[in-house]
Amino acid sequence: MTVLDTAAGQITGGPPAIGEPCVLIKLGEVVLKGKNREVFERRLQNNLRSAVRDIAPVRIWRRHGVMVVRVERGGGADVATVDALARRITDVMGIVWVHRAWRVGKDPDSVVGAALELMAGRTGSFAVRSRRRDKRFPLTSTELDRLVGSKIVEAYGLPVKLKEPEHTLSIEVDRDEVFVFTDGLPGQGGLPVGMSGRALVLLSGGIDSPVAAYRMMRRGLRVDYLHFSGMPFTGPESIYKAYALVRELDRFQGGSRLFVVPFGKAQQQIKSSGADRLAVVAQRRLMLRTGEILARRLGGLALITGDSLGQVSSQTLANMTAVDDAVELPILRPLVGMDKVEIMDTARRIGTLTISELPDEDCCTLLAPRRAETRAKIEDLRQIDRRLDAEELAEKLADSVQEHRPVYGEGNAA
Repeated sequence: MTVLDTAAGQITGGPPAIGEPCVLIKLGEVVLKGKNREVFERRLQNNLRSAVRDIAPVRIWRRHGVMVVRVERGGGADVATVDALARRITDVMGIVWVHRAWRVGKDPDSVVGAALELMAGRTGSFAVRSRRRDKRFPLTSTELDRLVGSKIVEAYGLPVKLKEPEHTLSIEVDRDEVFVFTDGLPGQGGLPVGMSGRALVLLSGGIDSPVAAYRMMRRGLRVDYLHFSGMPFTGPESIYKAYALVRELDRFQGGSRLFVVPFGKAQQQIKSSGADRLAVVAQRRLMLRTGEILARRLGGLALITGDSLGQVSSQTLANMTAVDDAVELPILRPLVGMDKVEIMDTARRIGTLTISELPDEDCCTLLAPRRAETRAKIEDLRQIDRRLDAEELAEKLADSVQEHRPVYGEGNAA
């Protein structure tokens, strides 16, 4: 027997009794792209197929600001499969809402049957919201609302409440079929990953840089990750954290790459150069130089950091300006105007906060002076770069990278 899971707003268990289960996707700003909209939607379709390829083979239709995902024939269009597809699709950038829907015939009886099945077992008020994309349907939206609503009242005695109901039953009449659904799952919004190019994230083991990566993926960037380890003077713990962070973030784009640089000896050189209070800023410049070299090799168009203005001494406006001087690629700082509470809230929502809070020996602790400079002068830092032969050192560091391929959902072993 098919049973409604009222907490999840879906039908579970047993063979489908009504129509075909499918996933209805509502797009966000993609629909505003005018003449380029088709390019964005094609990219989104490719991303969707890639995201769900381990669940089931699917077919995807584009229809007037929505997409319909259906399981290929022979792929098993059962409710459990569709439910798994819907959950996975919520992580694909460019989507606002994901609805687990029933695809039924274009006749009032089929619509009523699906509506009664979906509302079975529910308590509380409800409303019916119909939308006709195909005006040839014999009933207007208002007439369809009244018909379906009256049948639900007759069958279950639920009260109708048009403003702020406890349950909303949605009906969308399309060209060849009707979609009936209740609650939806919120998507990530933004743009499809890959539409804005590629960039390299400087990933620490902290809270900020994973959130920065997420925010730039949400703006359509495909990102690679660069982590600086304190090895050989620290243990591998920070690498394990970076791996776990990238593995968690991989669900938003797939195919993520993590590059790790053993940075301990370079830090020792900075310390020996007499950088003193400028050591942290000099280190940041060297990291960005290394990142720029690697980004260019990977086809990256920008560097991404988790800087938030004024959060720590190295992130004053003067120090950010001094750091920017070291490279030609643009540096994107999506968190620059956010405070720590906002950043932590996002980290918690995307699942990286608990990983970031794990203890490790961060490479930055090896170099931190008692008092750090908050107003670094560019010329002083250029002198330190010359003493270090920073350009050659950055090339050597970029040559030393180790590549990893963390995959979302894999085991915990790095």
